[in-house]
Amino acid sequence: MIIKPQSLVIVGGGTAGWMTANSLLQAWPEAHITLVESADIGIIGVGEGATPFLKQYFRQLDIPESEWMPACDATYKVGISFENWSGVKSAPSYFHPFYSVLDKPPADLFFHNCGLRRRGFDAPANPNDYFVAAQLAKNNLSPIATSTQSIDIDYAYHFDSVKLGQFLRDKAKQKGLLHVVDNVSDVQIANNGDIKQLTCEKNGPLSADFFIDCTGFSARLINKALKRQYLSYADTLFNDAAVAIQTPYEQGHSASNQTRSIALNNGWMWNIPLTSRQGNGYVYSQAHISAEQAETELRQKLQIGDDAEVSAKHLKMRIGRLQEHWHANCLAVGLSQGFIEPLEATALMLTQFTVERFIACFAPQQSTITKVKNDFNQQLNTTFDGIRDYIVAHYQLTQREDTAYWRDNKYNNVTPDILSAILQAWEEGQDVERVLTHHQEKLVYLRPSWYCILAGMGRFPIDLKPTSKAADEQQAIQYCQKIAVQHFS
Repeated sequence: MIIKPQSLVIVGGGTAGWMTANSLLQAWPEAHITLVESADIGIIGVGEGATPFLKQYFRQLDIPESEWMPACDATYKVGISFENWSGVKSAPSYFHPFYSVLDKPPADLFFHNCGLRRRGFDAPANPNDYFVAAQLAKNNLSPIATSTQSIDIDYAYHFDSVKLGQFLRDKAKQKGLLHVVDNVSDVQIANNGDIKQLTCEKNGPLSADFFIDCTGFSARLINKALKRQYLSYADTLFNDAAVAIQTPYEQGHSASNQTRSIALNNGWMWNIPLTSRQGNGYVYSQAHISAEQAETELRQKLQIGDDAEVSAKHLKMRIGRLQEHWHANCLAVGLSQGFIEPLEATALMLTQFTVERFIACFAPQQSTITKVKNDFNQQLNTTFDGIRDYIVAHYQLTQREDTAYWRDNKYNNVTPDILSAILQAWEEGQDVERVLTHHQEKLVYLRPSWYCILAGMGRFPIDLKPTSKAADEQQAIQYCQKIAVQHFS
Protein backbone atom coordinates (compact mmCIF):
# COMPACT_ATOMS: atom_id res chain seq x y z
CA MET A 1 0.00 0.00 0.00
CA ILE A 2 1.34 3.43 -0.95
CA ILE A 3 1.03 6.07 1.73
CA LYS A 4 -0.54 9.25 0.40
CA PRO A 5 1.26 12.52 1.12
CA GLN A 6 0.13 14.50 4.15
CA SER A 7 1.49 17.81 2.90
CA LEU A 8 1.62 19.05 -0.68
CA VAL A 9 2.88 22.24 -2.31
CA ILE A 10 1.48 23.28 -5.69
CA VAL A 11 3.77 25.69 -7.52
CA GLY A 12 1.87 27.86 -9.97
CA GLY A 13 -1.71 29.04 -10.18
CA GLY A 14 -3.63 29.43 -13.40
CA THR A 15 -6.37 27.02 -14.35
CA ALA A 16 -4.18 23.93 -13.94
CA GLY A 17 -3.00 24.91 -10.45
CA TRP A 18 -6.42 25.76 -9.12
CA MET A 19 -8.11 22.74 -10.70
CA THR A 20 -5.46 20.57 -9.04
CA ALA A 21 -5.93 22.28 -5.68
CA ASN A 22 -9.69 21.76 -5.66
CA SER A 23 -9.42 18.10 -6.65
CA LEU A 24 -6.87 17.37 -3.93
CA LEU A 25 -8.85 19.24 -1.28
CA GLN A 26 -11.95 17.26 -2.24
CA ALA A 27 -10.17 13.88 -2.17
CA TRP A 28 -7.83 14.48 0.79
CA PRO A 29 -9.50 17.00 3.13
CA GLU A 30 -7.11 16.07 5.93
CA ALA A 31 -3.98 16.96 3.92
CA HIS A 32 -2.15 20.25 4.30
CA ILE A 33 -2.12 21.87 0.86
CA THR A 34 -0.30 25.06 -0.10
CA LEU A 35 -0.31 26.84 -3.45
CA VAL A 36 2.48 29.29 -4.17
CA GLU A 37 2.28 31.49 -7.22
CA SER A 38 4.22 34.45 -8.48
CA ALA A 39 2.67 37.88 -8.75
CA ASP A 40 5.12 38.61 -11.59
CA ILE A 41 4.16 35.80 -13.98
CA GLY A 42 1.06 36.40 -16.03
CA ILE A 43 -1.58 33.78 -16.87
CA ILE A 44 -1.69 32.64 -20.49
CA GLY A 45 -5.48 32.85 -20.28
CA VAL A 46 -6.47 31.99 -23.85
CA GLY A 47 -7.64 28.38 -23.49
CA GLU A 48 -11.36 28.98 -23.36
CA GLY A 49 -12.89 25.68 -24.47
CA ALA A 50 -13.17 22.22 -22.98
CA THR A 51 -14.43 18.68 -23.53
CA PRO A 52 -17.44 17.09 -21.79
CA PHE A 53 -15.17 15.81 -19.00
CA LEU A 54 -15.29 19.26 -17.41
CA LYS A 55 -18.93 18.61 -16.57
CA GLN A 56 -17.83 15.61 -14.53
CA TYR A 57 -15.18 17.72 -12.78
CA PHE A 58 -17.72 20.20 -11.42
CA ARG A 59 -20.09 17.43 -10.43
CA GLN A 60 -17.33 15.85 -8.35
CA LEU A 61 -16.82 19.19 -6.60
CA ASP A 62 -20.61 19.53 -6.15
CA ILE A 63 -20.58 22.93 -7.88
CA PRO A 64 -23.71 23.51 -10.01
CA GLU A 65 -23.63 25.14 -13.44
CA SER A 66 -25.89 27.87 -12.10
CA GLU A 67 -23.03 28.97 -9.83
CA TRP A 68 -19.85 28.68 -11.88
CA MET A 69 -21.07 29.39 -15.42
CA PRO A 70 -22.32 32.99 -14.83
CA ALA A 71 -19.17 33.73 -12.82
CA CYS A 72 -16.99 32.67 -15.77
CA ASP A 73 -19.05 34.08 -18.68
CA ALA A 74 -19.54 30.47 -19.73
CA THR A 75 -21.66 29.12 -22.58
CA TYR A 76 -22.57 25.60 -23.64
CA LYS A 77 -20.62 23.81 -26.35
CA VAL A 78 -22.08 20.94 -28.39
CA GLY A 79 -19.16 20.44 -30.75
CA ILE A 80 -16.67 22.03 -33.15
CA SER A 81 -17.23 23.27 -36.68
CA PHE A 82 -14.22 22.72 -38.96
CA GLU A 83 -14.20 25.10 -41.91
CA ASN A 84 -11.90 25.23 -44.98
CA TRP A 85 -9.76 22.35 -43.77
CA SER A 86 -10.18 19.67 -46.40
CA GLY A 87 -9.36 21.35 -49.69
CA VAL A 88 -12.10 19.16 -51.19
CA LYS A 89 -14.87 21.14 -52.91
CA SER A 90 -17.52 18.58 -52.00
CA ALA A 91 -16.53 18.74 -48.31
CA PRO A 92 -15.77 22.40 -47.46
CA SER A 93 -16.65 22.00 -43.77
CA TYR A 94 -17.91 19.50 -41.23
CA PHE A 95 -19.12 19.39 -37.64
CA HIS A 96 -17.49 17.21 -34.99
CA PRO A 97 -20.23 16.50 -32.42
CA PHE A 98 -20.11 15.16 -28.91
CA TYR A 99 -21.56 11.68 -29.31
CA SER A 100 -24.30 10.43 -26.97
CA VAL A 101 -26.62 7.43 -26.71
CA LEU A 102 -29.32 9.38 -28.57
CA ASP A 103 -27.16 9.25 -31.68
CA LYS A 104 -26.98 5.49 -32.04
CA PRO A 105 -29.85 4.99 -34.58
CA PRO A 106 -28.73 7.69 -37.05
CA ALA A 107 -25.02 7.02 -36.42
CA ASP A 108 -25.48 3.40 -37.48
CA LEU A 109 -26.83 4.69 -40.81
CA PHE A 110 -23.79 6.97 -41.06
CA PHE A 111 -21.32 4.14 -40.45
CA HIS A 112 -23.12 2.00 -43.03
CA ASN A 113 -22.99 4.71 -45.70
CA CYS A 114 -19.35 5.47 -44.96
CA GLY A 115 -18.55 1.83 -45.62
CA LEU A 116 -20.31 1.94 -48.98
CA ARG A 117 -18.75 5.24 -50.03
CA ARG A 118 -15.25 4.03 -49.09
CA ARG A 119 -15.79 1.17 -51.52
CA GLY A 120 -16.74 3.56 -54.32
CA PHE A 121 -20.55 3.64 -54.03
CA ASP A 122 -22.57 6.85 -54.02
CA ALA A 123 -23.94 6.78 -50.49
CA PRO A 124 -24.54 10.08 -48.59
CA ALA A 125 -21.98 10.31 -45.77
CA ASN A 126 -21.85 13.90 -44.51
CA PRO A 127 -21.46 13.67 -40.70
CA ASN A 128 -23.56 16.82 -40.25
CA ASP A 129 -26.67 14.81 -41.12
CA TYR A 130 -26.37 12.01 -38.57
CA PHE A 131 -25.92 13.49 -35.09
CA VAL A 132 -28.29 15.32 -32.74
CA ALA A 133 -25.58 17.77 -31.69
CA ALA A 134 -25.26 18.95 -35.29
CA GLN A 135 -28.94 19.94 -35.26
CA LEU A 136 -28.49 21.69 -31.92
CA ALA A 137 -25.57 23.63 -33.41
CA LYS A 138 -27.45 24.45 -36.61
CA ASN A 139 -30.38 25.88 -34.66
CA ASN A 140 -28.31 27.23 -31.74
CA LEU A 141 -30.27 25.20 -29.19
CA SER A 142 -29.21 24.59 -25.60
CA PRO A 143 -28.09 21.02 -24.81
CA ILE A 144 -30.11 21.14 -21.60
CA ALA A 145 -33.35 19.23 -22.19
CA THR A 146 -36.53 21.22 -21.61
CA SER A 147 -38.96 18.32 -21.95
CA THR A 148 -40.27 16.43 -18.94
CA GLN A 149 -38.89 13.24 -20.43
CA SER A 150 -35.65 11.93 -18.97
CA ILE A 151 -33.18 12.69 -21.73
CA ASP A 152 -29.51 13.57 -21.69
CA ILE A 153 -26.92 14.60 -24.26
CA ASP A 154 -23.21 15.12 -23.88
CA TYR A 155 -21.90 18.67 -24.00
CA ALA A 156 -19.00 20.86 -22.92
CA TYR A 157 -18.42 24.56 -22.24
CA HIS A 158 -16.75 27.75 -23.37
CA PHE A 159 -15.53 30.05 -20.56
CA ASP A 160 -13.25 32.93 -19.63
CA SER A 161 -10.17 31.03 -18.46
CA VAL A 162 -8.92 33.86 -16.23
CA LYS A 163 -12.28 34.08 -14.47
CA LEU A 164 -12.41 30.28 -14.16
CA GLY A 165 -9.03 30.32 -12.42
CA GLN A 166 -10.21 33.05 -10.06
CA PHE A 167 -13.42 31.17 -9.30
CA LEU A 168 -11.54 27.97 -8.47
CA ARG A 169 -8.99 29.93 -6.45
CA ASP A 170 -11.72 31.34 -4.23
CA LYS A 171 -13.26 27.88 -3.80
CA ALA A 172 -9.93 26.38 -2.76
CA LYS A 173 -9.21 29.12 -0.25
CA GLN A 174 -12.66 28.62 1.27
CA LYS A 175 -11.75 24.96 1.81
CA GLY A 176 -8.64 25.85 3.79
CA LEU A 177 -5.89 25.97 1.18
CA LEU A 178 -2.90 28.15 2.11
CA HIS A 179 -2.29 30.64 -0.70
CA VAL A 180 1.21 32.11 -0.89
CA VAL A 181 2.02 34.87 -3.37
CA ASP A 182 5.78 34.72 -3.82
CA ASN A 183 8.54 33.82 -6.24
CA VAL A 184 10.38 30.51 -5.94
CA SER A 185 14.08 31.39 -6.05
CA ASP A 186 15.60 27.96 -5.45
CA VAL A 187 14.70 24.26 -5.54
CA GLN A 188 16.78 22.00 -3.27
CA ILE A 189 17.18 18.34 -4.26
CA ALA A 190 17.84 15.67 -1.60
CA ASN A 191 20.41 12.89 -1.97
CA ASN A 192 17.67 10.40 -2.93
CA GLY A 193 16.53 12.61 -5.83
CA ASP A 194 13.41 13.99 -4.15
CA ILE A 195 12.69 17.69 -3.87
CA LYS A 196 13.72 18.58 -0.32
CA GLN A 197 12.33 22.09 -0.14
CA LEU A 198 11.69 25.28 -2.06
CA THR A 199 13.07 28.67 -1.19
CA CYS A 200 10.78 31.64 -1.69
CA GLU A 201 12.02 35.21 -1.97
CA LYS A 202 9.81 36.60 0.79
CA ASN A 203 8.61 33.58 2.76
CA GLY A 204 11.85 31.62 2.90
CA PRO A 205 11.93 27.77 2.90
CA LEU A 206 8.83 25.77 2.03
CA SER A 207 8.82 22.02 2.70
CA ALA A 208 6.32 19.25 1.93
CA ASP A 209 5.99 15.53 1.32
CA PHE A 210 5.05 16.13 -2.30
CA PHE A 211 5.35 18.91 -4.88
CA ILE A 212 3.18 19.60 -7.92
CA ASP A 213 4.54 21.59 -10.84
CA CYS A 214 1.91 23.86 -12.42
CA THR A 215 4.42 26.45 -13.63
CA GLY A 216 3.43 26.27 -17.29
CA PHE A 217 5.88 25.94 -20.14
CA SER A 218 8.77 26.94 -17.85
CA ALA A 219 8.35 23.60 -15.97
CA ARG A 220 10.29 25.06 -13.05
CA LEU A 221 10.38 21.87 -10.98
CA ILE A 222 10.04 18.89 -13.31
CA ASN A 223 12.28 20.14 -16.11
CA LYS A 224 14.64 22.78 -14.76
CA ALA A 225 15.24 21.21 -11.33
CA LEU A 226 14.65 17.49 -11.92
CA LYS A 227 15.85 17.46 -15.56
CA ARG A 228 13.10 15.17 -16.88
CA GLN A 229 13.18 14.30 -20.58
CA TYR A 230 10.73 15.97 -22.96
CA LEU A 231 9.41 14.33 -26.13
CA SER A 232 8.66 16.83 -28.89
CA TYR A 233 5.76 16.36 -31.32
CA ALA A 234 7.26 18.90 -33.75
CA ASP A 235 7.80 16.30 -36.47
CA THR A 236 4.03 15.91 -36.95
CA LEU A 237 2.54 19.06 -35.40
CA PHE A 238 4.14 22.18 -36.90
CA ASN A 239 2.17 24.86 -35.04
CA ASP A 240 4.18 26.38 -32.21
CA ALA A 241 2.73 29.85 -31.64
CA ALA A 242 -0.56 31.70 -31.37
CA VAL A 243 -1.96 35.21 -31.31
CA ALA A 244 -5.24 35.91 -29.51
CA ILE A 245 -7.66 38.83 -29.84
CA GLN A 246 -10.89 39.40 -27.96
CA THR A 247 -13.78 41.09 -29.76
CA PRO A 248 -17.25 42.26 -28.72
CA TYR A 249 -20.43 40.99 -30.34
CA GLU A 250 -22.02 43.06 -33.05
CA GLN A 251 -25.31 44.57 -32.03
CA GLY A 252 -28.09 41.98 -32.17
CA HIS A 253 -25.73 39.00 -32.19
CA SER A 254 -25.57 36.55 -29.31
CA ALA A 255 -23.41 33.62 -28.28
CA SER A 256 -23.63 30.39 -30.24
CA ASN A 257 -23.16 26.87 -28.86
CA GLN A 258 -20.20 25.72 -30.95
CA THR A 259 -16.51 26.41 -31.36
CA ARG A 260 -15.45 27.38 -34.85
CA SER A 261 -12.09 26.21 -36.21
CA ILE A 262 -11.32 28.00 -39.48
CA ALA A 263 -8.28 27.00 -41.51
CA LEU A 264 -6.20 30.00 -42.58
CA ASN A 265 -3.05 30.33 -44.72
CA ASN A 266 -0.54 29.04 -42.17
CA GLY A 267 -2.60 27.43 -39.45
CA TRP A 268 -6.10 27.85 -38.14
CA MET A 269 -8.27 30.34 -36.28
CA TRP A 270 -10.49 29.66 -33.31
CA ASN A 271 -13.70 31.52 -32.54
CA ILE A 272 -15.10 30.87 -29.07
CA PRO A 273 -18.37 32.52 -27.98
CA LEU A 274 -18.72 33.63 -24.35
CA THR A 275 -21.69 35.46 -22.84
CA SER A 276 -19.74 38.74 -22.69
CA ARG A 277 -17.48 38.61 -25.78
CA GLN A 278 -15.83 36.42 -28.40
CA GLY A 279 -12.42 34.83 -28.05
CA ASN A 280 -10.43 34.62 -31.28
CA GLY A 281 -6.98 33.34 -32.04
CA TYR A 282 -4.65 32.20 -34.78
CA VAL A 283 -2.58 29.06 -34.11
CA TYR A 284 0.30 28.99 -36.58
CA SER A 285 3.76 27.71 -37.48
CA GLN A 286 6.64 30.12 -36.91
CA ALA A 287 8.54 28.35 -39.68
CA HIS A 288 5.92 29.53 -42.15
CA ILE A 289 4.79 32.96 -40.92
CA SER A 290 6.01 35.63 -38.51
CA ALA A 291 4.13 36.80 -35.43
CA GLU A 292 3.48 40.17 -37.08
CA GLN A 293 2.14 38.55 -40.25
CA ALA A 294 -0.07 36.22 -38.21
CA GLU A 295 -1.55 39.13 -36.27
CA THR A 296 -2.20 41.02 -39.49
CA GLU A 297 -3.93 38.03 -41.07
CA LEU A 298 -6.08 37.50 -37.96
CA ARG A 299 -7.04 41.18 -37.83
CA GLN A 300 -8.02 41.05 -41.49
CA LYS A 301 -10.15 37.98 -40.84
CA LEU A 302 -11.86 39.74 -37.93
CA GLN A 303 -12.21 42.93 -40.01
CA ILE A 304 -10.63 45.11 -37.35
CA GLY A 305 -7.53 46.23 -39.24
CA ASP A 306 -4.80 47.85 -37.16
CA ASP A 307 -7.20 49.26 -34.56
CA ALA A 308 -4.87 50.10 -31.67
CA GLU A 309 -7.71 49.84 -29.15
CA VAL A 310 -8.05 46.12 -29.89
CA SER A 311 -4.98 44.51 -28.37
CA ALA A 312 -3.41 41.19 -29.34
CA LYS A 313 -1.72 38.66 -27.08
CA HIS A 314 1.14 36.59 -28.48
CA LEU A 315 2.41 33.32 -27.06
CA LYS A 316 4.76 30.54 -28.04
CA MET A 317 3.89 26.90 -27.47
CA ARG A 318 6.02 23.89 -26.65
CA ILE A 319 4.27 20.95 -28.30
CA GLY A 320 4.94 17.52 -26.84
CA ARG A 321 5.02 15.77 -23.50
CA LEU A 322 7.24 14.56 -20.69
CA GLN A 323 8.41 10.97 -20.56
CA GLU A 324 7.81 10.99 -16.80
CA HIS A 325 4.95 13.13 -15.50
CA TRP A 326 5.51 11.80 -11.98
CA HIS A 327 9.15 11.60 -10.92
CA ALA A 328 10.46 11.26 -7.36
CA ASN A 329 8.10 13.33 -5.18
CA CYS A 330 7.00 15.67 -7.96
CA LEU A 331 4.06 15.59 -10.36
CA ALA A 332 3.79 17.85 -13.39
CA VAL A 333 0.29 19.06 -14.27
CA GLY A 334 -0.88 21.27 -17.12
CA LEU A 335 1.50 22.95 -19.53
CA SER A 336 4.52 21.83 -17.49
CA GLN A 337 3.79 18.18 -18.34
CA GLY A 338 3.04 18.75 -21.99
CA PHE A 339 0.78 20.45 -24.47
CA ILE A 340 -0.98 19.50 -27.68
CA GLU A 341 -2.20 22.42 -29.73
CA PRO A 342 -5.76 23.47 -28.78
CA LEU A 343 -7.52 22.15 -31.89
CA GLU A 344 -9.82 19.85 -29.88
CA ALA A 345 -9.61 21.78 -26.56
CA THR A 346 -8.05 18.93 -24.60
CA ALA A 347 -5.81 20.87 -22.18
CA LEU A 348 -8.16 20.89 -19.18
CA MET A 349 -9.13 17.29 -19.84
CA LEU A 350 -5.48 16.27 -19.56
CA THR A 351 -5.12 18.26 -16.33
CA GLN A 352 -8.22 16.57 -14.95
CA PHE A 353 -7.10 13.07 -16.00
CA THR A 354 -3.65 13.58 -14.52
CA VAL A 355 -4.87 14.63 -11.09
CA GLU A 356 -7.68 12.07 -10.90
CA ARG A 357 -5.33 9.23 -11.83
CA PHE A 358 -2.72 10.48 -9.37
CA ILE A 359 -5.26 10.46 -6.54
CA ALA A 360 -6.41 6.96 -7.55
CA CYS A 361 -2.82 5.70 -7.20
CA PHE A 362 -3.14 5.98 -3.43
CA ALA A 363 -6.16 3.71 -3.11
CA PRO A 364 -5.44 0.56 -1.04
CA GLN A 365 -3.47 -1.86 -3.18
CA GLN A 366 -0.61 -4.34 -3.03
CA SER A 367 2.03 -2.79 -5.23
CA THR A 368 5.35 -1.00 -5.16
CA ILE A 369 5.76 2.73 -5.61
CA THR A 370 8.01 2.08 -8.62
CA LYS A 371 5.35 0.02 -10.43
CA VAL A 372 2.61 2.52 -9.62
CA LYS A 373 4.69 5.39 -11.01
CA ASN A 374 5.62 3.47 -14.14
CA ASP A 375 2.00 2.48 -14.81
CA PHE A 376 0.83 6.04 -14.16
CA ASN A 377 3.38 7.57 -16.52
CA GLN A 378 2.62 5.01 -19.22
CA GLN A 379 -1.12 5.70 -18.97
CA LEU A 380 -0.56 9.42 -19.41
CA ASN A 381 1.88 8.95 -22.27
CA THR A 382 -0.68 6.75 -24.03
CA THR A 383 -3.35 9.42 -23.50
CA PHE A 384 -1.14 12.23 -24.81
CA ASP A 385 -0.08 10.17 -27.83
CA GLY A 386 -3.67 9.16 -28.55
CA ILE A 387 -4.76 12.80 -28.63
CA ARG A 388 -1.75 13.67 -30.78
CA ASP A 389 -2.75 11.01 -33.32
CA TYR A 390 -6.21 12.48 -33.74
CA ILE A 391 -4.92 16.06 -34.01
CA VAL A 392 -2.30 15.04 -36.58
CA ALA A 393 -5.06 13.44 -38.67
CA HIS A 394 -6.55 16.89 -39.34
CA TYR A 395 -3.35 17.94 -41.08
CA GLN A 396 -2.44 14.76 -42.91
CA LEU A 397 -5.95 14.30 -44.31
CA THR A 398 -5.99 17.71 -45.99
CA GLN A 399 -5.93 18.10 -49.76
CA ARG A 400 -5.00 21.78 -49.51
CA GLU A 401 -1.90 22.83 -51.47
CA ASP A 402 -2.46 26.59 -51.69
CA THR A 403 0.42 27.53 -49.35
CA ALA A 404 3.73 25.97 -48.34
CA TYR A 405 2.27 25.34 -44.90
CA TRP A 406 -0.54 23.15 -46.19
CA ARG A 407 1.73 21.39 -48.69
CA ASP A 408 4.20 20.58 -45.92
CA ASN A 409 1.39 19.11 -43.85
CA LYS A 410 -0.17 17.15 -46.69
CA TYR A 411 3.12 15.61 -47.77
CA ASN A 412 4.60 15.07 -44.33
CA ASN A 413 5.80 11.45 -44.41
CA VAL A 414 6.14 11.21 -40.61
CA THR A 415 2.92 9.58 -39.39
CA PRO A 416 2.38 7.99 -35.94
CA ASP A 417 2.02 4.21 -36.27
CA ILE A 418 -1.58 3.86 -35.06
CA LEU A 419 -2.77 6.77 -37.17
CA SER A 420 -1.00 5.26 -40.16
CA ALA A 421 -2.83 1.95 -39.64
CA ILE A 422 -6.23 3.68 -39.42
CA LEU A 423 -5.64 5.83 -42.50
CA GLN A 424 -4.38 2.88 -44.53
CA ALA A 425 -7.41 0.76 -43.61
CA TRP A 426 -9.80 3.58 -44.51
CA GLU A 427 -8.14 4.50 -47.81
CA GLU A 428 -7.68 0.93 -49.01
CA GLY A 429 -11.20 -0.25 -48.15
CA GLN A 430 -9.97 -2.55 -45.39
CA ASP A 431 -11.80 -3.41 -42.17
CA VAL A 432 -11.54 -0.15 -40.19
CA GLU A 433 -13.53 -1.65 -37.33
CA ARG A 434 -10.91 -4.33 -36.85
CA VAL A 435 -8.11 -1.76 -36.74
CA LEU A 436 -9.96 0.45 -34.25
CA THR A 437 -10.71 -2.56 -32.06
CA HIS A 438 -7.12 -3.78 -32.24
CA HIS A 439 -5.81 -0.40 -31.01
CA GLN A 440 -8.69 0.49 -28.70
CA GLU A 441 -6.56 0.53 -25.54
CA LYS A 442 -4.38 3.26 -27.03
CA LEU A 443 -7.13 5.33 -28.65
CA VAL A 444 -8.52 8.43 -26.95
CA TYR A 445 -10.98 9.25 -29.74
CA LEU A 446 -13.41 6.48 -30.51
CA ARG A 447 -15.27 5.21 -33.56
CA PRO A 448 -17.72 8.13 -34.12
CA SER A 449 -14.93 10.72 -33.99
CA TRP A 450 -12.73 8.84 -36.45
CA TYR A 451 -15.60 8.38 -38.89
CA CYS A 452 -16.55 12.06 -38.58
CA ILE A 453 -13.09 13.37 -39.40
CA LEU A 454 -12.42 10.90 -42.22
CA ALA A 455 -15.80 11.47 -43.84
CA GLY A 456 -15.88 15.18 -42.99
CA MET A 457 -12.55 15.74 -44.74
CA GLY A 458 -13.96 14.07 -47.85
CA ARG A 459 -11.63 11.05 -47.87
CA PHE A 460 -13.59 9.02 -50.38
CA PRO A 461 -13.06 7.89 -53.98
CA ILE A 462 -13.86 10.52 -56.59
CA ASP A 463 -15.67 8.30 -59.10
CA LEU A 464 -18.73 6.81 -57.41
CA LYS A 465 -21.08 4.11 -58.66
CA PRO A 466 -24.81 4.12 -57.95
CA THR A 467 -26.14 1.74 -55.30
CA SER A 468 -29.51 0.71 -53.93
CA LYS A 469 -28.03 -0.26 -50.54
CA ALA A 470 -27.45 3.25 -49.18
CA ALA A 471 -29.29 4.29 -46.04
CA ASP A 472 -31.58 7.29 -46.43
CA GLU A 473 -29.89 10.33 -44.87
CA GLN A 474 -33.28 12.07 -44.72
CA GLN A 475 -34.36 9.48 -42.18
CA ALA A 476 -31.37 10.41 -40.02
CA ILE A 477 -31.93 14.16 -40.46
CA GLN A 478 -35.59 13.87 -39.51
CA TYR A 479 -34.74 11.78 -36.44
CA CYS A 480 -32.18 14.33 -35.23
CA GLN A 481 -34.48 17.27 -35.96
CA LYS A 482 -37.32 15.64 -34.05
CA ILE A 483 -35.11 15.02 -31.00
CA ALA A 484 -33.82 18.61 -31.11
CA VAL A 485 -37.22 20.27 -31.49
CA GLN A 486 -39.09 18.10 -28.98
CA HIS A 487 -36.55 18.07 -26.17
CA PHE A 488 -34.29 21.14 -26.47
CA SER A 489 -34.72 24.87 -26.90
